[in-house]
Amino acid sequence: MKKKDLFLLVLVFALTWSCKKDDDKLDIEVVPPQSLSETAIEDDAEIKEYLQTHFYNYEEFDNPPTDFDYKIKFDTIAGDNAGKTPIIDMTDNLKTEVITVKSSDFGRDDDEEVSHTLYTLVVREGEVEEHPTIGDYTVLHYEGTLIDGTAFDASVNVEARLYLSSTVRGYGNGVEYLSPGTGPFENGDGTVSFEGYGIGAVFIPSGLGYFDRAPSGSGIASYTPLVFKIDLLSFEANTDFDGDGIPSILEDLDGDGNLNNDNTDQDTERIFLPNHNDSDDDADGIPTIDEIDIDNEGNVTFRDTDGDGISDHLDSDS
Repeated sequence: MKKKDLFLLVLVFALTWSCKKDDDKLDIEVVPPQSLSETAIEDDAEIKEYLQTHFYNYEEFDNPPTDFDYKIKFDTIAGDNAGKTPIIDMTDNLKTEVITVKSSDFGRDDDEEVSHTLYTLVVREGEVEEHPTIGDYTVLHYEGTLIDGTAFDASVNVEARLYLSSTVRGYGNGVEYLSPGTGPFENGDGTVSFEGYGIGAVFIPSGLGYFDRAPSGSGIASYTPLVFKIDLLSFEANTDFDGDGIPSILEDLDGDGNLNNDNTDQDTERIFLPNHNDSDDDADGIPTIDEIDIDNEGNVTFRDTDGDGISDHLDSDS
């Protein structure tokens, strides 16, 4: 299977779903169609309420017991836990980012552009002081749940290698706040381990998740916020997903943190392939890698042969 074909499959499914028998599938409530704007308001209220009424095991992370597994555990602030600090008040750990989402990204024709707030809880910084971009491959553990804690996917004991722009947008943008650890280290039994990796969780409104396009059999209803616990083990900086010589992050032409809406030759394509997944970005028959210059250190220089202010690899008549 070609990389482009694989990307289309990965983008549709976004994350690898755990195999379930039919009788193990979650019941899905059929929800009437909603606009992006009204859903954003409802999702943000639901996420904020959760953050105000829940805490995580921060005391264990601050003073790890001998047998601590370094796993995030959420619980309700009530009863014996009444004095715990709510997540929303942990301002040093909770990162918020406002991201604009277009309804056209979900096939809508109502031309809405709606601000969504992404909440990322950084529980532990990784030992390596670098961060991945939305255009990088990452190696991580993750657990995906609905906001009520119902699990729908996980790769907890096996390292998952994910290209962040092939996941739902909020997941990729959230992972950017984490930093990796060191490793891999051979364990002598065919497995590897990592040390000092970043640990966090991301709370994703549906407009930065699946909105009304959740994969069949996933157990996720339309317009459902998602929560992912994440261990960022490592990442591959300056990933070049399509092998065209340009790091994927440099193919975010409008700088909006979404690589999947930058497609120079979309008017001529039979299948929509954004630039970071297209080895001939302007469809002129000349591979992108032959229209740029790369030095011995991997730095890219963009040519403009006809001096029109458009780089050759984006200019079909250059």
